[in-house]
Amino acid sequence: MKKIIAVDGPAGAGKSTVCKLVAKKLNYTYIDTGAMYRAVGLKVFESGKPADEENINAAVEEIEIRLDESARVFMGDREVTKEIRMPEIGNMASTVGKFGAVRKKLTELQRNMAKSGSVIMDGRDIGTAVLPDADLKIFLTASVEERARRRFEELKAKNIPANFDKVKNEIILRDKQDSEREIAPLKKADDAILLDTTNLSIDEVVEKIVELAED
Repeated sequence: MKKIIAVDGPAGAGKSTVCKLVAKKLNYTYIDTGAMYRAVGLKVFESGKPADEENINAAVEEIEIRLDESARVFMGDREVTKEIRMPEIGNMASTVGKFGAVRKKLTELQRNMAKSGSVIMDGRDIGTAVLPDADLKIFLTASVEERARRRFEELKAKNIPANFDKVKNEIILRDKQDSEREIAPLKKADDAILLDTTNLSIDEVVEKIVELAED
């Protein structure tokens, strides 16, 4: 059985949904690193200050981020699980992720979390930068149209106002920002297994990863 599973991939690929289910099946701890970047993005957004290096570095210096066993996200004592899923916070997360101070602090936090036991961790740079020695690496992807559809449906289900074309354009923008940033860009690790989920159900993707973990 693989002890540490790293799952990377672009926005809307279904990483969080799939990893939560895999964690439950394998009795692993799920660590949503994207939520951590979103929390920093939310703090910058709520400050009302420009998203420049000075303000972003100040935000990450002050912030306290915690994930509980149910993958709820907290900034200090405040739960922000729903707020960080707003589309504008996703874009802000991509912006703050370009800065070295942010990635340094969150990478250290993520590595410490991975020491807790058997974990499945998802994000943009887990297999390449955070956990390069992970026992199993998956690069989860899907077409832009399918990822936009999934994110649109997710927002609707949470009663968050959304427009499909806007969601699609935001995903395209995030892909560009994530793959072109200088520090730890989104890319498939050389030893990662590519898993295109465009035509797969959630259950099919979960079963595939469970099989790989148990192999």
